[in-house]
Amino acid sequence: MSGEEQPTVDTEQEQEPPAGDGGEKVVEQEVFTYRSLVLTGYGGYDKVRLQLKQGRPAPGGGEVAVRVRACGLNFSDLMARQGLYERLPTPPVTPGMECAGLVEAVGEGVEDRRVGDRVLVVAKCGLWQEMVLAPADHTFPMPEGMSYEEGAALPINYVTAHMMLFHMANVRAAQSVLVHMAAGGVGIAATQLCQTVKDVTVFGTASASKHEAIKEGGVTHPIDYRTTDYVEEIRKISPKGVDVVLDPLGGSDTQKGFNLLKPMGTLIMYGSANRLSGQKKNLLAVAKTWYNQFSINALSLMHANKAVCGFHLGYLDDFDLTAQVMNVLLELYAQGKIKPRIDSTYHFEQVSDAMRRMQERHNIGKVVLLPEPKPEEDQKESQKDDKNEEDQKNEDPKEEAKQEDAVKPEES
Repeated sequence: MSGEEQPTVDTEQEQEPPAGDGGEKVVEQEVFTYRSLVLTGYGGYDKVRLQLKQGRPAPGGGEVAVRVRACGLNFSDLMARQGLYERLPTPPVTPGMECAGLVEAVGEGVEDRRVGDRVLVVAKCGLWQEMVLAPADHTFPMPEGMSYEEGAALPINYVTAHMMLFHMANVRAAQSVLVHMAAGGVGIAATQLCQTVKDVTVFGTASASKHEAIKEGGVTHPIDYRTTDYVEEIRKISPKGVDVVLDPLGGSDTQKGFNLLKPMGTLIMYGSANRLSGQKKNLLAVAKTWYNQFSINALSLMHANKAVCGFHLGYLDDFDLTAQVMNVLLELYAQGKIKPRIDSTYHFEQVSDAMRRMQERHNIGKVVLLPEPKPEEDQKESQKDDKNEEDQKNEDPKEEAKQEDAVKPEES
């Protein structure tokens, strides 16, 4: 699948009427259009399609209209495409929980935003569009020097990491943290935030090709989960285990994480990446993850002197708390203590390629979507590459199936 979906207009173009008695023609009025990505149904990469919407969005009371320059792609978006994320409305729907752009209009009662302000936007969904409407208090002024790509990469990953580390686990000096998927967006955010606390040791799992990058980013002990048992590797370095485990995997890995905790340690579950296997929903992977899901009763927790927490930003409806954390993170960015790592950028036409890169775990850092049209010369080159790829698949029709079967959960 190339990802080169052509924009479609939902409404028909007006037809020019014939000349009247005076030979005059009615001049068509230009209609404002903007680009939007729409999840049309559950399934593979082709279910997210580029469309054109008509009519300039007008902000209501307390709202702003934002011209979007960059959007963040998150693991939950991949889950949503397969129908594994319940908080996204039923298709057709526009995904997207974070973006960055310019304020183009303000609604009545908005006093702290101005036309031309550079802002970040956070929402439950609907932000993979060239134009968005948002409550003004769901937008945040971008610090000086922050790029739009960085702005789109910060909110979801860094709020998630910050809340887990400091609101739930209360990470303190000289503690140790296990960060799974350490080369992904949340993994890099958590690693950077750990460095704001003195002498925190970070164990990070990632494929060997990514170890240099995550070590440069602050991971103390990179572990190749593909070729070694990460539990054994951690025990060699820290026989007593770790103080905090951030678990985005689910299934049997949650039990391993709990067993790795020191007394008074905290396990935080914030995902179920083991359920995601291949382009479409894999019922076997879902069933296996569910069967191996960690379960413990309150009495056993008391005897173990350990804590188990759950976190999912998409289900956190207290936006005041989210806003407080966002303001802390923007200050940390301004101080140079955190900085999102951008893995790659893709135009809306390339959304399939962007999702594929993340789902096949090739990214180191954030994958960002750009609403602006892809340059024509790049489109021609991409079409040529897609044709070559399609020719190769026709020669070996089993190759794509082999590649999907080889995918294992890792970075998001």
